[in-house]
Amino acid sequence: MLQSYEEALEWIHSRLRLGIKPGLKRMEWMLERLGNPEKGLKAIHVGGTNGKGSTVAYLRSILNEAGYRVGTFTSPYIEQFNERISVDGQPIQDQEITELTNIIKPLAKELEQTELGSPTEFEVITAMALYYFSKINPMDITVIEVGLGGRFDSTNVIEPIATIITNVGMDHTQILGDTISKIAFEKAGIIKKNTPIITCVQNEKALSVLKETANEKCAEMIQIKKDFFVTDHRSLEDCEQFTYSSTVDEMNELQLSLLGKHQTENAAGAIAAIEFLNNTGAILVDEYNIRTGLKKAYWPGRMEILQEHPTVLIDGAHNPEGVQAFANAIRQRYQGRKVKIIFSALKDKDLTEMFSIFKQMDVELYLTEFDFPRAASAQELKELCNNPLAKAESNWQELMKSLISSLQDDEVLAITGSLYFISTIKPFLVGNLK
Repeated sequence: MLQSYEEALEWIHSRLRLGIKPGLKRMEWMLERLGNPEKGLKAIHVGGTNGKGSTVAYLRSILNEAGYRVGTFTSPYIEQFNERISVDGQPIQDQEITELTNIIKPLAKELEQTELGSPTEFEVITAMALYYFSKINPMDITVIEVGLGGRFDSTNVIEPIATIITNVGMDHTQILGDTISKIAFEKAGIIKKNTPIITCVQNEKALSVLKETANEKCAEMIQIKKDFFVTDHRSLEDCEQFTYSSTVDEMNELQLSLLGKHQTENAAGAIAAIEFLNNTGAILVDEYNIRTGLKKAYWPGRMEILQEHPTVLIDGAHNPEGVQAFANAIRQRYQGRKVKIIFSALKDKDLTEMFSIFKQMDVELYLTEFDFPRAASAQELKELCNNPLAKAESNWQELMKSLISSLQDDEVLAITGSLYFISTIKPFLVGNLK
């Protein structure tokens, strides 16, 4: 029996060494012994390459405004581990993590002795979340974010009331496949029979894969630029503004506190799902709930401004699509201002493509490293960067202190890259800013 939160986390994280083990058999084995908690959930399943977390935040915030109690399961965490299992935007208590771990640990030990082998860290946390939202603290609605891919992801044991696939890009290619079509096939694995699939995917190859799967599953497909639209986008000083329209409704001058044009599509996907569920009577949400929920939605580490005058922001741009969205947002918001970027990433990302996007930006680029198993060193990044002006510094604390202390009032410091990097540096930044 684990006595403390620290012991619980240590046991959970000890399973990281098991890596990623695709397949649902271990999850099904554990859930069966837990009384199949997944079957008691009214869930929305959110997959895609980028924008999953923000989409979860919009759904949660809108549903909260309509009076629903909403559980969310997301990954990775930015500020504290407990964020991964949250109720109405608040991480669950340390004591609850310990209790859940004591429920799951004996099952993991028993499972280890079978031919299926040990459950991974992500499988253990997924089982904890599903059990919590179903048996310990039942929710009106749960919003579950896919961890990796879809078809063999641990979360793909739920039977959702709606499925969202935000977009499909080239990420995790060593696991999901080296073409957009192969990756789309894995993402499409979360489409369920007779369950609506809402998507902001616009790549034709990816779309055709999703359509084929939706047809096979008799799942109604609701897609951006066909069934719902984003128009009249404007970046205002402290928000993004846009119009959402569909075959059902039109809402003008919607505002998002999450910054970047890409957020309008994430929000539109969330609205389309809410609209569909409203029309079928599964939920009851009005336009005021949508407007207020969108404006209040917060998601850490996504174009998050930690300080103004001078501006310091963080953004988890961890793949080429993410870096492109980050670059677009920086251009849009900080035209004419001197921008300094600190970047750190994992080795297994498409770093060459990411650096080619940075090269098109008029910025000062600083490369650093952080303590994580797959993190690239500052020197490795420098060699791949192909930019003689980029500076490499292995000590990120010293680099940040130095840049923050010399930052002029009208300058911008943007720290970006791996979400694990953002999670590592955020507490330090918050403690060292004015």
